[in-house]
Order: sequence, then structure tokens, then C-alpha cells
Amino acid sequence: MKISFPGDFRPLPIFANRIERIKPHTPMKWLVNATVKQYLRLRMRRIERFMRHPEVVQERWFRKLVETARHTEFGRRHHFPDIRTVEDFRKQIPVHDYDRLKEDIARMMRGERDVLWPGEINWYSKSSGTTSDKSKFIPVPRANLVYGHIAGTWDSLALLYHNRPDMEIFRRRNLVMPGSFAPLPEYPKTRIGDVSSILTYHMPAIGRMFYTPDFETALMPDFEKKIDRIADLMSRTDDVAMFGGVPTWLLVLFRRILEITGKQNMLEVWPHLQAYMHGGVGFDPYRQTFRELIPSDDFVYQEIYNASEGYFGAQCDLDRNDMLLLADNGVFYEFIPMEEWEQEHPRTVLLSDVEVGKDYAVLISSNNGLWRYMPGDTLVFTRKYPFCFQISGRTKQFINAFGEEVMVSDTDKALAETCRRLDVLVSEYTAAPVYFANSRGRGGHEWVVEFEKAPADLNYFNRMLDEALQRINSDYEAKRFRGMALDCLRLHPVPPGTFYRWMKARGKFGSQSKVPRLANHRQYVEEVLRYAQEG
Repeated sequence: MKISFPGDFRPLPIFANRIERIKPHTPMKWLVNATVKQYLRLRMRRIERFMRHPEVVQERWFRKLVETARHTEFGRRHHFPDIRTVEDFRKQIPVHDYDRLKEDIARMMRGERDVLWPGEINWYSKSSGTTSDKSKFIPVPRANLVYGHIAGTWDSLALLYHNRPDMEIFRRRNLVMPGSFAPLPEYPKTRIGDVSSILTYHMPAIGRMFYTPDFETALMPDFEKKIDRIADLMSRTDDVAMFGGVPTWLLVLFRRILEITGKQNMLEVWPHLQAYMHGGVGFDPYRQTFRELIPSDDFVYQEIYNASEGYFGAQCDLDRNDMLLLADNGVFYEFIPMEEWEQEHPRTVLLSDVEVGKDYAVLISSNNGLWRYMPGDTLVFTRKYPFCFQISGRTKQFINAFGEEVMVSDTDKALAETCRRLDVLVSEYTAAPVYFANSRGRGGHEWVVEFEKAPADLNYFNRMLDEALQRINSDYEAKRFRGMALDCLRLHPVPPGTFYRWMKARGKFGSQSKVPRLANHRQYVEEVLRYAQEG
């Protein structure tokens, strides 16, 4: 029997409503889960093929993308019909950030066709903005949704079931807390929302059978009311197997559920919990908090890399702290070495030429019309064949005021290590440089931290955190040597709820919004400290 679960757009409304009302009895649930497992085994064979030969699928996507877009306005502008090789592609198309594409995207949002990608595109994913824009709007055409985001979700599930065949994701309920979407006022056919809301709206029928809460609640525009309603609904069920979402907002939700139920941890509320798919931010600072909320050695944490621009990676080995690059999901990848990040025409390398242990900025050409586009993420490859990586930070989120080259991955690891050693829990943090901190002309780093479980001795925690960062980052260690260039970092604790209020005031309040960890400027640190004083 051929098994097929097409990742297509939302079913007809009548059919969709019927699906959402299905409450299969236990034998049917077991049968559905067993059938999906067979499908995921077949999908795993495809994954194993591109794990062995990623260059083959990358070459195929390169040619398919160029051929598909050759008659678009962008394709004609950059002479796509003349492109024969990757070298031609590099010469004829400059590296783009959002500012270079936003005028084209704005026209597409008003209904213009065949601009960056063929046809009219009516869905746009809203994500955090650049320095000059509050928000970015990323096109989500059908090809990108089906062969990128939805395909990546199936790949992640295939890898999860491959590692843990006892998963019951298609037998019980699964909670994902998405954002919402709304029409563009000047062109209502265009709808804008964060990527989680778009994926929820277009969820394949098989997923709808096991999704919770109801779709009306999930897509509520008022995020605070949504959290309250989900907490109320989910405190009355015990049949949740998996959840997903940004850690910050899930912690808010879980605390409200525990407050409502009077339970001590989430396993007392949902005893069948098996897995959490997380991504978007470094998870190390949150890991101990989640372990206390879900005290189980069998609970699975699977990291995924699903950005507004595409679904790029998923953890393939649960015993290793890295992700597999999804090389066959509608994206052609290039990578910019760290020394080239600030260049007008940076040198790039292809997947086969990357070096393990080196920082790269990701450059994508994708089936959403983003050509040689920098999403802003940086990564480090941990191994080749299969090509696996760790996200090291953002091209705009690092501290390099004194040559220390501190990335988000460094600060996440240092904070997690210090918290484990001293039995401390941290909810959020951000950090920035301090320029010429004293009369001797030395600078330093200033951290603002919101504790969930504060240290007994803040000064000792401060010192241990600085030492941990030195062990992790040799450039920082060199600058800290005998205090010759940098003083010991300075840490400021802020009251609970400070980051919550600050994010809300910035208009960054929702399921996809994340606290900026590092900056080479002091804007974030000073704003958070001001909100702490006002609170």
C-alpha cells in the first residue's frame, strides 16, 4: 500500500472542520501512529541519501531555482538565462540583505506578479527587523511552504521517530503556540503573520487531528489573552505528548498552568509528555529550568532550525548537540567566512568546502525568491558527511568591541555551565560592551540578567561566569589576561518580569519574538535597566 501524506495547503473549510472534530478511539489512534511511522521510515531513506551525497541535491536545487525564476523580473535583471555555473551565479548576483530587497517585496505584497518568484504571492512571514526596519516581511509562496517548511517538519519528525520509535505524536495531542496573521489593509489578499501562524493555518489534515488547542484559540491576535485561554484549556487535559515554541513564552504558559492546577511540575499535568521541539534561540540557558519543570530522563529535546526564511536544520542524533543541514528542502546554500562578513562583495564557499570549527554566515537562495540572501544567522560545522552544525549567533548579535569576538553560543554555554555549578536558574539575559570602564582605559562587558533562582553570592557567580567565558572563548581570555585589556564582566540582576515588560514595550511580544542576547552597542542593556528601575 502506498502511503502518502501530502504537505499541501489548508483543506476545504468543511473538510477541515470535520477533521478538527475527529476524536479517534484508542485503537484508531494506535493505527494512525503506526501508519505514520511507516511513512516516516520511507522518508528517512531519502534523508539518509542526502546525508551521504548532499552535493548532488544541492546542485539539483541550484539548477531548479535558477530555471524556475528565469522569467521573473529579478531573473531578467540578473540575466538568469545566461547562468550556467555557480561561478556565473556569484558574478551576476550580489549578496543581499533585507534592505536591498524590501522595495521588491513591498510591490509583491501589493499584488505585483513575477517579481522575485513566479506568480502572485499572498502570504508573508513577519520576523524581527533590521537596524532600519521594525519588521521584515518574507514571501511564503506555495513552493516554499510545501517543499521548505512543511517538508522540514516531516523531516524533523522522521529523525525524531528514527531515534525514538516509541514516540506517540500521532496518537496523543501536540501543543504549538503560534502567533497570528492579518490581511494587509491596502491589499487584503495579502496576509501577514509569523511563520508559526502560517504553518498552523496550512497544517496538513493528518496534523490537525492531533493538534491542540483549537485553531480559533491558536490564532488569536491578542497574545496575552491567548496565553490565558491556552493555560485554561490545557490545564484540563492530560493527553499531551509533544510541545513546541520559543522557550520564553512556553515558560510563561507553563507557570500559569501550574498556578491554575496547583501541580508541582508539568509531568503531573501531562503525564504522557515525550518531546519538545525547540529552536530560534540558544537553549542552554533554559535547559535546567525545563528539566525542573519536566523531571524525566526519558523526555526528548530536539533542536530544529525553522526560520522565517526557511526550514534549514534538525537534530539528527539526540546524543549530540548539533543539527543536520537539510540540504534537499528548496534551498541552495553558500557560506561566508567570518573574515568576509563586513565586505561589500564577500567571498563564499559551498557546502563541500566548509571547514569544521569555523564560523560562517549563512547565505541562501531559496524557493521564496530570496537570492544570495543573508538571514543573519551564523553557524559552526561540527562534522561532515553528514553535514551537521551548531548555530553560533547572529551577524548583528555579537560583542567585538575589543577584538574578543564573543558570540551568542559562547555566552549561552558560559551561563549554562555557571548555573549548573552553582545551582542557579536564569530566565533571560542580554549583554553589551562597556567602553573605557575606568581611568586606566580598560573596557569590559556588562550583563543584565533576570534570575528565576538567584545565586547565594552574586559576586561569586559574577566571577565564575567570567572565568567560564574565558575557558570557552580564547580571544576573550587573551583580552582578560591579568586585566590588561578587559576588566571582569559586570552583572546586574533585574526583577522578575523585567524582560517581559521590555519586550512588550518594544512591540516584540509574541510567539516568535526573542530577547536579543548580545549587541556591540549599549541600547538594549540601557533600555532593560531603565525598565527595571521603572518597575
